[in-house]
Amino acid sequence: MATSEINENASKSVNENVSEDASGDLNASGASPLSARSAAASVYYPVAPGQQVNVRRGPNTGSQIVRVLPEDSRIAIRCQTRGETITGPYGTTDIWDSIAPGQYVSDAYVKTGSDGFVTIRCS
Repeated sequence: MATSEINENASKSVNENVSEDASGDLNASGASPLSARSAAASVYYPVAPGQQVNVRRGPNTGSQIVRVLPEDSRIAIRCQTRGETITGPYGTTDIWDSIAPGQYVSDAYVKTGSDGFVTIRCS
């Protein structure tokens, strides 16, 4: 199934299961309506073809490797920050992509279609 189909199906499913309560309260499924909608709208970016990419605890190569993304992975970027400058298949950059709390990959290994930030900055 193509990613766009998955996102479409996820969006339909979320919209069917999430109440329209704008208060931010948890609904019957236990999820905040806003966070559930945000999760369904995630954009997934491919990592460089043929590359296994290290996921690190912080935005630099001195940080512990917490896992390795397999070849042909696609990632959702939750936020971006500046860190160590890295050269990779998509150029030289100091932008690092946070894919989960305490998990960063260099943007030099992610095809975002931009040399700059594509989402919010990590706080």
